[in-house]
Amino acid sequence: MFLHSVNLWNLAFYALMVFMATLGLWDVFFGFEENKCSMSYMFEYPEYQKIELPKKLAKRYPAYELYLYGEGSYAEEHKILPLTGIPVLFLPGNAGSYKQVRSIGSIALRKAEDIDFKYHFDFFSVNFNEELVALYGGSLQKQTKFVHECIKTILKLYKGQEFAPKSVAIIGHSMGGLVARALLTLKNFKQDLINLLITQATPHVAPVMPLDRFITDFYMTVNNYWILNARQINLTTLSVAGGFRDYQVRSGLTFLPKLSHHTSALSVVSSAVPKTWVSTDHLSIVWCKQLQLTTIRAFFDLIDADTKQITQNPKKKLSVLNHHFIRHPAKHFEENPSIISDLTVEAIARNLIRYILHFPLQIIEKSTLMSIVRAPCCRQGVDLSWKAELLPTIKSLTLRLQDYPSLSHLVVYVPSIHGSKFVVDCEFFKKETRSIQLPVTHLFSFGLSSRKVILNTSGLFYNIELLNFGQIYQAFKINVVSKCSGVKEEITSIYKLHIPWSYEDSLTIAQVPSTTEISVKLHIAQPENDSHVALLKMYTSSDCQYEVVRFHGGALPAYVISSILLAYGGQLYSLFSAGKNDITCLVLNYCEFSITCNFFKSLGHCLEYATMLDKEAKPYKVDPFVIMTKFLLGYKWFKELWDMLLLPELDAIVLTSQSMCFPLVSLILFLFGTCTAYWGGLLSSTSVRLLSSLWLALKRPSELPKDIKIISPDLPILTVVLIIVSWTTCGAFAILLTYLYYVCKVVHLQASLTTFKNSQTVNPKHSRRSEKKSNHHKDSTAHPLRLSASDAEDSLRMHSTVINLLTWTVLLSMPSLIYWLKNLRYYFKLSPDPCKPLAFILIPTMALLGNTYTVSIKSSKLLKTTSQFPLPLAVGVIAFGSAHLYRVPCFVFIPLLLHALCNFM
Repeated sequence: MFLHSVNLWNLAFYALMVFMATLGLWDVFFGFEENKCSMSYMFEYPEYQKIELPKKLAKRYPAYELYLYGEGSYAEEHKILPLTGIPVLFLPGNAGSYKQVRSIGSIALRKAEDIDFKYHFDFFSVNFNEELVALYGGSLQKQTKFVHECIKTILKLYKGQEFAPKSVAIIGHSMGGLVARALLTLKNFKQDLINLLITQATPHVAPVMPLDRFITDFYMTVNNYWILNARQINLTTLSVAGGFRDYQVRSGLTFLPKLSHHTSALSVVSSAVPKTWVSTDHLSIVWCKQLQLTTIRAFFDLIDADTKQITQNPKKKLSVLNHHFIRHPAKHFEENPSIISDLTVEAIARNLIRYILHFPLQIIEKSTLMSIVRAPCCRQGVDLSWKAELLPTIKSLTLRLQDYPSLSHLVVYVPSIHGSKFVVDCEFFKKETRSIQLPVTHLFSFGLSSRKVILNTSGLFYNIELLNFGQIYQAFKINVVSKCSGVKEEITSIYKLHIPWSYEDSLTIAQVPSTTEISVKLHIAQPENDSHVALLKMYTSSDCQYEVVRFHGGALPAYVISSILLAYGGQLYSLFSAGKNDITCLVLNYCEFSITCNFFKSLGHCLEYATMLDKEAKPYKVDPFVIMTKFLLGYKWFKELWDMLLLPELDAIVLTSQSMCFPLVSLILFLFGTCTAYWGGLLSSTSVRLLSSLWLALKRPSELPKDIKIISPDLPILTVVLIIVSWTTCGAFAILLTYLYYVCKVVHLQASLTTFKNSQTVNPKHSRRSEKKSNHHKDSTAHPLRLSASDAEDSLRMHSTVINLLTWTVLLSMPSLIYWLKNLRYYFKLSPDPCKPLAFILIPTMALLGNTYTVSIKSSKLLKTTSQFPLPLAVGVIAFGSAHLYRVPCFVFIPLLLHALCNFM
């Protein structure tokens, strides 16, 4: 029946949208490079020593614990406290385990062994009971306060030591990084307790899924504090994103708020980190060996030799992080490197320099090590090796002649490398001859158009300027075809996508001759006041020629519910709307042929959900209002009026600030939302029919209700019980129970209708008499309403739409229910509970709707008003629920409540 109500063109459209959505999901989950992270291993059995907390603290936080990581002899030695190392605290994220500290803890231990434990780090880890804080934000503040207590407890473990620490370093994974930043918002927290903060795949900008107001309030508190107090915050902070392999937290959310750049804050994608150069998924970022090695090298370079703790000098901390995470010159870190280098005969005699190459000073690049020397003596020069850049297989340096007007020669020297093979490639060139502009393909090319450039000249380096490429919705492929002549062995080329406005570079290594495909996407959109151009830097071979050919799921639920609301309003209006005036004439006197005629309005019927979805769910009913409102908010008078009405910020503005709003995105999301609403309706309708068949198989066939009673004797008791359940346990749990009750009522009605139709097939005359009798009672005001088969079908169509709305409401409330079930052994009552206010309203509403039939509301004076509400509410869902999903149920219960009240008015 559901499929019959949709024409073939619409069905083909919905099938096409499913196909496109499948392609998009395939790109998100599989359209990235393979996992190139090396696994980190422990050489001894890992042990987690539980740190005893004060009794009051343990009683206040019964679900949380603090552990010290160790292996082998180190673990045995440190079972006897106090400690002597440098404390580092690891904070797991959403559903994370305290045992995730083992990778970085083990690598740090091996590094300490290499230097005979001259310095070593003590890695602590917090057990948050694997709470789902990314879905339920009610415990974020509690976690923050517990971490504060943990820091004070950790520092007490070093009391009496010669080099006792006064602060700790924190590594926060996922939401653990946000909890670490939230420490600064606590009233009694001293900023000096943290000397360094490194976050891994932490969504700093906004929550991935804003499913309750506690999450958004927590984010607002943390980010506002860091922005308003940016100049007073001296905490060195590094945020590392996973790149495109991390589909749980997109890297654009991990970049620290822009104004916080007044402080010592850096944000970088793992694919751009030197000596790492790989993208990580959300979990592998904590065990990726390349990234953890880089992190530990930075930790050891941060140690102050005098205090044997992490340095308190913010400039040194930032220099170390830049050295290891931003630009690595392939030299060990030096706080004050010497710029002037001596090139003496004694040094050459000691075999410190094996190869010396002299060049007149010009623009040169791609060498193993370079220095500029003063003529004519060649005994002293300016060391330029600190300006070099380390790449996976080479060390590269590009010099500009204009920057060195007083220098005449260049010396390339290579220290002794014990017979290992190396190649030094040097080249003179003009910048304009190696810079080529390549406009990217148009947004609406759909992959059918391409642009092509041929690099005819042989050279070591090219800059391909990617014009008109600056938005995150732009994604395309670059194919690099290399053709080499006279090359017997494979040569390595490196293609580096450089994004000048953020540290999100990515590298591709290719063995030429070959054809290499590079996926080009952005994590951060180009700022409006930034004129830089994205570059494809090609480190190539002089023997070869090259040819260069050339995401918003979080808001989808709001668009799905908006489409369902529009269809719901259309169904309500179809009940209210009347046909033409009908006339009934009765012959009262046969002799005088006296005829009395009565005019009446025939009541409408509820149309199929799919039919109303096709008719009512149109983007032009929603998008223009949102676009116009966003435009008017640019005017001061309208913004003041908006604020005076205490209206929240428009979600379109929020998404624009996150670079998530681009032309036609709302239209695309609306089409996908309508498609999801259609297939969801098909699924719910099929499920009700299957459950009704199961009902008939397990119980006796039931009949249609003879008398319609809106308030049955057990309804008030059930409502009170469910409200008590909501108050004493969890609001989402009570909503789920009420939803199941409602579904059972609908399944029972479907089973009754099926039984009636089966009996009609067996005894059609009896069924017609029953139908007429039912219609007669329905038209009579003296008798209670009775339900006919056509009314039952109308009611089922309406109930099917309501089930779709309620299903999404239940899904959006699931996170708090899961959190409550997971912590049931610690807390019987969820506090704070984001769903409790909604449950108090939704429980009686759904209980009444379970006993509501279309025949009982057709004559309601409130029906017309009720049918008009879903349209503005559908607009409100898009305007205020796209970036704040927890607001969506508030727009759903309003028409449901009015629908229930139609029984009484």
